[in-house]
Amino acid sequence: MFLSTKEYSHDIGLSACFRQWRAHSHCNQLHGYVLGVKFTFGAVELDSTGWVVDFGSLKSLKQTLQDTFDHTLLVAEDDPKLEIFKQLDDLHGVARVVVVPACGCEKFAEMIFEVTEIWLKDNGYAPRVKLIAVEVKEHGANSAIKLAEGATL
Repeated sequence: MFLSTKEYSHDIGLSACFRQWRAHSHCNQLHGYVLGVKFTFGAVELDSTGWVVDFGSLKSLKQTLQDTFDHTLLVAEDDPKLEIFKQLDDLHGVARVVVVPACGCEKFAEMIFEVTEIWLKDNGYAPRVKLIAVEVKEHGANSAIKLAEGATL
């Protein structure tokens, strides 16, 4: 198997604000990070150019990341304060609220994993290319990884 990775590090500026409302710590308050995202793709056979994926083709996937995580306020769909946060979105220029299934690195990794699997199909990579892992990094010390079923590190 061949593996290739693509990383959008903290310097591309995926600066998102969120909270884990269920947390019993200060993480239940709004806070933000410039997130980093790393993809690991795998293929048994390379394409006609000798690649797993053409990194240049990832622009639309990068745009999806920017639309979701760049200068946004991410709010879990079950957050008890969801309606209050939505009001910030209604006040033009105050916040761009993006409602997501859940907040936190693990859930962001899962969400990005699901979107990327669809992207692979839509862009003609699947089934030759498999998504092995998505890692979401809050900063140098904290990250979460969503692995494909059966994959190991």
